[in-house]
Amino acid sequence: MLITSPHLDAAFAALADPTRRAIVARLALGEATVMELAQPFDMSQPAISKHLKVLEIAGLISRSRDAQRRPCRLEPQVLADASGWLDHYRDVWERNFRRLDTLLDEMKRQEKKSSVPRRRAKKK
Repeated sequence: MLITSPHLDAAFAALADPTRRAIVARLALGEATVMELAQPFDMSQPAISKHLKVLEIAGLISRSRDAQRRPCRLEPQVLADASGWLDHYRDVWERNFRRLDTLLDEMKRQEKKSSVPRRRAKKK
């Protein structure tokens, strides 16, 4: 697993912005034009176009030409690569937490053994 790559760096940098994450979420529902993507935001069409350019450079979206329309669509491969990278580290942390749980359980068992008073045999 690569620790870093220019593609992942660009994808995570692009997704760091909440407007771009919202655009990606919208495009997950299907392709849309720049004007459709700009509708829910209180910003100009050129500002949205700048966000789209960042997403496009990162490989997260693509734009095509359909007569007068320029629909944008999500490109799933970069998201899949980012998800794979995150999954790898999720697995690492889960293994670490399982080892920690095992150690804590062992420490609790040892504590119980050492704190249980021993019964003395009754003298007859």
